[in-house]
Amino acid sequence: MPKTSAPRKPRILLLSAYDAGSHRRWREQLVLSQPEFEWHVLSLSPRFFRWRIRGNALTWLNEPLLKESWDLLLVTSMVDLASIRGFHPNLAATPALLYMHENQFAYPASDAQHNSIDPQMVNLYSAIAAEAVLFNSDWNRRSFLDGIEKLFRRLPDGIPEGTLERIAAKSRVLPVPIDDHVLLNEAGRRNPEVGERLWGNGIESWPCSSPLRIVWAARWEYDKGPDRLIAILQELDRRAVNFQVCILGESFRKVPEAMMTIQQQFAHRLVQFGYASSRTEYYEWLESADVILSTALHEFQGLAVLEAVAAGCVPIVPEREVYPELFAPEYLYPDCGDDIPDEAVHAAALIESQAVESHRDRLMVPDVKRFSRRALKPIYKALLSGAIAGNA
Repeated sequence: MPKTSAPRKPRILLLSAYDAGSHRRWREQLVLSQPEFEWHVLSLSPRFFRWRIRGNALTWLNEPLLKESWDLLLVTSMVDLASIRGFHPNLAATPALLYMHENQFAYPASDAQHNSIDPQMVNLYSAIAAEAVLFNSDWNRRSFLDGIEKLFRRLPDGIPEGTLERIAAKSRVLPVPIDDHVLLNEAGRRNPEVGERLWGNGIESWPCSSPLRIVWAARWEYDKGPDRLIAILQELDRRAVNFQVCILGESFRKVPEAMMTIQQQFAHRLVQFGYASSRTEYYEWLESADVILSTALHEFQGLAVLEAVAAGCVPIVPEREVYPELFAPEYLYPDCGDDIPDEAVHAAALIESQAVESHRDRLMVPDVKRFSRRALKPIYKALLSGAIAGNA
């Protein structure tokens, strides 16, 4: 009998214009988890932010892959989709999905890097040009739509009627998955009922008097609240809580002064201070901790916190941004605005409750399996297939 050729896989071109850590992990996991599609990726390094978001379509002007035919374009929030389609008319009719890791309307106004309207307009034009807009959280979606509405009120004229409503109608929430490795790996998880820490096939005793280990995993930048972190640590010291601190996250050329103060003032508490050398080491630090603390001023999904919770940490997070949609109220400390000392008192009290000897008084680790790659894989597959079929 004549051989039958295998059916052609749908071809997807994925564009990541600012391939920072969470963007890169998202696209790598997506490609690995969706072998039914033929993937091709174009990415740009995460530096020169304002040039990347405004100039990516120009950078890719002569890119051969953009001259080819595709079944679907999947682009991240930094990509100038409107210009990509304008520069490459062959892509004008190709269905496109826009994945919003973040939106430029919700960045703190004091950050000089984001005080131009250009990044917001790139987000807006791309959302208009895409067949569907995907957000990693409902907070991200709501703040984006609220930002567009406020922008439209500021503009003098020429706003097409129904634009905001059309963007809202084609928007949906689809989180970045947690790596199944950290979710399913039981090595290093504490068994609070018997006070033991499991390491592979061995058991290490965990006396109740051992220090509470707090992990803080975020970029070392002002919007992640390092000044709030130091205030909380100082309040824990004042309360004589027995604790250790593991500071993870990526640092940059300009390190916030608060981080240097923490390194000096809490040297006796620190078990780690700096970027983990590998993803494996990073997960090991998460698995060794009791509490994941966030002090973020803005957080679009809180992926690092979700990973830590998957690894067995109890979240202690502010009652702002994405966190109220992720965790029940008992895991949240009040958002006190500019009153950092008051916020630190509330956060420290919640952390202190995790250091008590009675297990009944401590919070349990919440279930985050709904964010796992295993749980989200079929949802991503259905969405991609639907977009290719014209049902985005």
